[in-house]
Amino acid sequence: MDAYIKAISYYLPDKKLTNEDLNVEFPEWSVEKVASKIGVSERSITGENEFASDMAINAANKLFLEYKINPEEIDFIMLCTQSPDYFLPTTACIIQDKLNIPTSAGAIDFNLGCSGFVYGLSIAKGLIFGGIAKNILLLTSETYSKFMHPKDKGNRTIFGDAAAATLISTNGFAKIENFSLGTDGKGAENLMVKTGGMRFRSAVNKTSIDENENIISPDHLFMNGSEIFNFTLEFVPLLVEDTLLKNNTLKDDIDLFVFHQANKYMLNFLRKKIKIDEEKFYISLEKTGNTVSSTIPIALKDALDKKIIKENYKVLLAGFGVGYSWGGNILEF
Repeated sequence: MDAYIKAISYYLPDKKLTNEDLNVEFPEWSVEKVASKIGVSERSITGENEFASDMAINAANKLFLEYKINPEEIDFIMLCTQSPDYFLPTTACIIQDKLNIPTSAGAIDFNLGCSGFVYGLSIAKGLIFGGIAKNILLLTSETYSKFMHPKDKGNRTIFGDAAAATLISTNGFAKIENFSLGTDGKGAENLMVKTGGMRFRSAVNKTSIDENENIISPDHLFMNGSEIFNFTLEFVPLLVEDTLLKNNTLKDDIDLFVFHQANKYMLNFLRKKIKIDEEKFYISLEKTGNTVSSTIPIALKDALDKKIIKENYKVLLAGFGVGYSWGGNILEF
């Protein structure tokens, strides 16, 4: 028995934050500078009363409608999020009820960021190979905007909110091949929301300013950009190499590379370092920004809709970021 991607859809909130909007707040952040370096012209932002479960439900309903899927066919729900509705209960349980998925279905949340989609595929494949489930709804939904300080021009420029829904089954259009996964928790503090959990429950309500005049607060999203960049340069080339090795595949045999859509500058730097031809390297973040665990499924969906991915294509996925955590996989279409 094999595991396949059978369907992909995604949802973007209605509210948009454009480069022009950011330029009004931060005049030193020119529209052209953001577009050329980050590669983003606008990002979607959740409303005040819109949360991870709401977006995931919208993405799932789009999936059901677009692919004519009956929710009763789903026998396992997985939600990847770092911004759950509550500490408890599990947000996936709430989603099960809202989507009218049978109570016989399993439901779990897992907390991962930019590697989350690849990790989700690996868990779903294991559930199928273990005979535990046959139709797994993998949801990725993140509301990073709610973690950001309103004066943090750096992170607000990069990140957007979104959710994606992917059906993994025993048949479909993309066979899920072998994985390379890795972790280095020594980098945990370089991308973090420090307060709010059990270790530091109460807000500190203190801020400082870094060398780039960005607001830093333990109560909001913090990203050490230079350290994250160094991490990607060290580990992502090794991830690609190991993914190819575990799939007994040469780099030249890959038809398309779909990396986590961090930002345009980082992606192009990685592409050149790994020596990937530009026409084989897909970038899709201009209208979404960095949507964390949803960047890869959004990029895959867009590439499919634009007929960029064709029959018999081999597509290499690479997710990497907060944790540090990384994961690679090959899909055969």
